[in-house]
Amino acid sequence: MNWQKAFSRISTLNALKNGQLLPRCPLRSLEELRFFLDLVHIKFCLVKPFSEVRNYPLVDARDLLPSFEPNLTEYPDLPGFSMVAFERPLDYFNEVFQFDLLHTCRDPEPRETGEACVLENPLQSKNQDAFLAHLPRELREQFKADTEDRQIPDIASYALLTGYLSRMDRAHVLSQDRDGQFYLSGIYASLPSDLDTELKRFGLKARKFRPGDNRLYERNREFVYQFLMELYGYPISSERKTSAAIFARRLHKMGERFLIKALGQSDRTLTSIFSTEPGQPYPQVEKAALVPVETRASETLDFLESEGYFLDRKKKVVILRVIYSQHKFDPNNVRQDRALSVLRQEIVHPLTGRVCTSVNLVKDTYTMSLKLNDIVRGEFLGQAVYKKNELVENTDSHEKRLKFLHSWLGKHQRRMIAYSDEFYAEIVRVLDGYLGDPELTDEFNELRDIYQEVWSSYGFIKQARKIKQLEDLRNRIHKGRKISYLEMLTLSTGLLTELKFEFANFFEALISQAIHFSEAMLNDRYLIRTYVKAKDDQLTDNGLKIKKLYRRLVSLVDELKAIRKTRADA
Repeated sequence: MNWQKAFSRISTLNALKNGQLLPRCPLRSLEELRFFLDLVHIKFCLVKPFSEVRNYPLVDARDLLPSFEPNLTEYPDLPGFSMVAFERPLDYFNEVFQFDLLHTCRDPEPRETGEACVLENPLQSKNQDAFLAHLPRELREQFKADTEDRQIPDIASYALLTGYLSRMDRAHVLSQDRDGQFYLSGIYASLPSDLDTELKRFGLKARKFRPGDNRLYERNREFVYQFLMELYGYPISSERKTSAAIFARRLHKMGERFLIKALGQSDRTLTSIFSTEPGQPYPQVEKAALVPVETRASETLDFLESEGYFLDRKKKVVILRVIYSQHKFDPNNVRQDRALSVLRQEIVHPLTGRVCTSVNLVKDTYTMSLKLNDIVRGEFLGQAVYKKNELVENTDSHEKRLKFLHSWLGKHQRRMIAYSDEFYAEIVRVLDGYLGDPELTDEFNELRDIYQEVWSSYGFIKQARKIKQLEDLRNRIHKGRKISYLEMLTLSTGLLTELKFEFANFFEALISQAIHFSEAMLNDRYLIRTYVKAKDDQLTDNGLKIKKLYRRLVSLVDELKAIRKTRADA
């Protein structure tokens, strides 16, 4: 599809022949602005480069799954930008960040010549000069020609300016004028990032840090840093993304109505962070990218093609938007590193902008198992980041396959802990078949360190799945269904009896979580009042069984605590 036709059939927009998008009505709410900016940024920062750049680096749909990994490859020819918008007029001196102000005829304060727009040309010149001071030299003459007859701050000029804004090092600013209309009100903004304060405050609240405890800080700093960044949609990466995340956190705490958007030249993904309803603990996070559809389900491919969702039919490329849900840190959650999860995914129609939510591209477990098979067979063509600092290309050696597996297990750890038994059984079959292949013993002996790292990651997942069962049983849930107290205690005592002989080799954190979930069952007030404290002659046969199992669970928890103490003393 010709990029200029993108979003040309949206009733609220005018689409010009040169591809520019203009709102038909003034934009007065943050929701209206966000809708408009999403379409402009997708069109000019994703679709246009895809049409013009040979071998455009598409984004793997699963890269939009948390946890996010830093991208080690930069694409300097692709657009990149950051921006902030406020649902209010600016108060230039009192704003909490620095930027170059642009001027409009509807400025909140009248110019010295009065309310009339008699300084239109001087204002235009002043706005042009502000841009020219921060544009690369090769773009300046073209910029002058493009904006000669344009009101630069007007939202109708925004699509035209996107190509220039995406070549600037710093952020641009949008806000409302005195009439409540959004306009481009500033450029070359520095979004402040008080990372040190936020990181330490968050770590102390999560009890991962203690004042003055340097060893604890060193041990947990990266975990806290990664969790904090992921809450706002990013890995630990560039200053642009860090500033966007931490500034969004600050604005949300201040009660601002805001929108922050950023696009990195490495991740090729538009990230939006914006305020939600009052009282929500975090702002909303969304991402949009161009992804290839890799499913082999013919009905899905036929549907997308018949409905016109493919941006490129031959390459099966679609525009995918993912909306996330944040989670407060819980040290007792088996998946305690889970800051984000996918709330919804939308395939965006390239002409009409309508969305399809019925196709699962991000969580396609069938495709995931196929990719895992390709990795262990050495047939996977792609890239992986090993230990956050080594880019691994393809899987044509066992060393590369092990590095791919290490990255794959880390990326999908929290999902593998929670996925169904059927899906997990397929993963186990593939991993055990490769890692336990006796014919590869000599190969793996030469790669012992990496091999042990992969086994350690795999072993943690195996153990954590068992503890996840206890986490579910604590809430009287088993395989997705609600169960009785008798079933809860029968299953939990059976599981702990089976596991107590293995706990000597369990990860320490998982033993503590097993104790926590078991004690949560023991502290159930209804259970204690109705069965434990009741006299035996007042109980039914089921009640007596529950009371007996409760005592057995107490005994098992005491054994677990003894195991933990023995390990701590060793």
